Amino acid sequence: MTAPEPPRAPRRSAPVTHHGITLDDPYAWLRADNWREVMRDPSALDGDIRAYLEAENAWQAAYFAPLEGLKDALVREMRARIKEDDSSVPRPDGPFAYFSRHREGGQHPLLCRRPARGAGAETILVDGDAEAAGKAYFRLAHWRHAPGHGRIAFAADETGAELFSIRIRDAAGGADLPDRIEGTTGDMVWSADGAALYYIRRDAEHRPSKVFRHRIGTDPADDALIYDEPDKGFFVSLGETQSGAFGLIACGDHETSEVRLIDLADGTAAPRLVAARETGVRYEVEHHPDLAGADSLVILTNADGAEDFKIVTAPAAAPARAHWRDLVPHVPGRMILSVTLFARHMARLEREAGLPRIVVRALADGAEHAVGFAEEAYALGLDGGFEFDTAEIHFTYASMTTPAEVWRYDMDRRDRTLLKRQEVPSGHDPEAYVTRRVFALAPDGESVPVSMLYRAGTPLDGTAPLLLYGYGAYGMSMPAGFSTTRLSLVDRGFVYAIAHIRGGTEKGWRWYTDGKLDRKTNTFTDFIACAEHLVAAGFARRDGIVAHGGSAGGMLMGAVANMRPDLFAGIVAEVPFVDVLTTMLDASLPLTPPEWPEWGNPIADEAAFRRILAYSPVNNVRRAAYPAIFALAGLTDPRVTYWEPAKWVAHLRHETTGRAPILLRTNMEAGHGGAAGRFDRLDEVALVYAFALATVGAAAPKPVPA
Repeated sequence: MTAPEPPRAPRRSAPVTHHGITLDDPYAWLRADNWREVMRDPSALDGDIRAYLEAENAWQAAYFAPLEGLKDALVREMRARIKEDDSSVPRPDGPFAYFSRHREGGQHPLLCRRPARGAGAETILVDGDAEAAGKAYFRLAHWRHAPGHGRIAFAADETGAELFSIRIRDAAGGADLPDRIEGTTGDMVWSADGAALYYIRRDAEHRPSKVFRHRIGTDPADDALIYDEPDKGFFVSLGETQSGAFGLIACGDHETSEVRLIDLADGTAAPRLVAARETGVRYEVEHHPDLAGADSLVILTNADGAEDFKIVTAPAAAPARAHWRDLVPHVPGRMILSVTLFARHMARLEREAGLPRIVVRALADGAEHAVGFAEEAYALGLDGGFEFDTAEIHFTYASMTTPAEVWRYDMDRRDRTLLKRQEVPSGHDPEAYVTRRVFALAPDGESVPVSMLYRAGTPLDGTAPLLLYGYGAYGMSMPAGFSTTRLSLVDRGFVYAIAHIRGGTEKGWRWYTDGKLDRKTNTFTDFIACAEHLVAAGFARRDGIVAHGGSAGGMLMGAVANMRPDLFAGIVAEVPFVDVLTTMLDASLPLTPPEWPEWGNPIADEAAFRRILAYSPVNNVRRAAYPAIFALAGLTDPRVTYWEPAKWVAHLRHETTGRAPILLRTNMEAGHGGAAGRFDRLDEVALVYAFALATVGAAAPKPVPA
């Protein structure tokens, strides 16, 4: 189906007044009144809204039709770099080692185990491909084996709305128990005896707020409610200490947290509060049954002004703030990211000067050593595994040129063993690529890191096209890791860059707070400064920059499009959070109350209303020659609702004075993460790259000197 011209959404006046300011929202009708029902059943979408979204889909399909050959070539390239029968490194837990793998041609993971020691056959516990058969959408996201290894609990989403069904399966026989728990977040923790499962159910407003205990073999309708979060601004998650003694009910928003302990050995015990919530105080909890001779909690926190976090201890029986004692003090500029506790060691992941490292501490004497790395920019992850009484940890390492590696590290011997290196079946020569880290000067004098990847021999004389990626929110840092898909761009002459802008934590917690609330615009001006710097330094041509961001990074895309439409040849915004003001004014939406600490509460605070109004992308679309824009949405997305990008595109098409294409693609069968199958997702990536290549006139492969 080909649309003869771009769709024009009808404009229907819908004035709203807040704080004495009246705004008109002419595309408010795109928001389905029954959006909660649509999350669970996409067929319930209003006919007029569906017709408009399908018209937009037809228009973008017509745009991409001449690029179909390029898109197919990109998919073939990217798929050829995937080891189709890949598997994760098995993680031991007593008699078994657990892992996931894919079969040749399979879209979804297989959850497996095998004997941890000696020879023995693999057992497929859950076959993701078989579970997905016949379903328009399927994502297998969470799984936990019971302590006695006799059962496996797994959670799957079949709409993209992040409403997970939990099922419990006999690990030996493979038969499912009648217990099926609907409408959950997928988080789950087993009791110590494997007779009960703790989980979180979403409420009518799609919020994770209630923790239940399910007795295996009983009707889930009779499950015991063990915690109900009263504050709509706090979301609830479930975890477990490495010791296995406690489940963790974590409640929080973007600046405050609170944790309760579940005694996993006592199926009747009520959750026990660690420390009462205090606005601005965040903390995470680990446990050691015999730390310096006492049953203790080890807590990562920003309390007492520890902006970049410190580690404290407290008695497990009396864990309130008054009993916290410093174990690893706060050091400004050294941000502690996570802590994992073992019988004889503590391992922490921290970041300093923009680069991560692992530090191991011997609990007996407090001696510490760091695990070091040599590259200029890299990504690092720490995996504690399932066991507590062990000296071995796994860590993952990658850079923009180095495929991902999994290493085993012995904390006693201080030696590392390579367990797995990501295979690229079609071939990859790290020496054929260059990774760099440079710094751009922000308008207020801050130095903004930029990580780059390009093929050796790419001319750095101001003639290369550039894709510039950014996020800049919630304190999330963007790792300079390896991606096989990016190679398809850089092999065609692109420079690929990640702007580590404020709103993340690449330079510590201050880097985050300098990019939120009344300092949010630093995120946008940092990104613009990075683009201008890369042009001035010869890494990019001035008319050849494509900006790319998703979710909150999509809001960044909308903001910079309004601020500097002349700077970018194209903009890709995936599930973009672009109707910020309207969403923050709607307390019924799942994410709105928890988001107020990030953006401000425009309902109660006129200053916050005016501040958000000044940058919210939908509210600031103006008469201007906008660059080519490609927006992607998911109909069942509970995080960034489909109508945000739909309204944005309608505004852009109404206001632009240019002729560049403005495109909207709504996945009518998926949510925030797009397509769930690993190969289906390549189609979406290929569309983004085909758009970028066509936008800068580089759609045909360009030979690059070796």
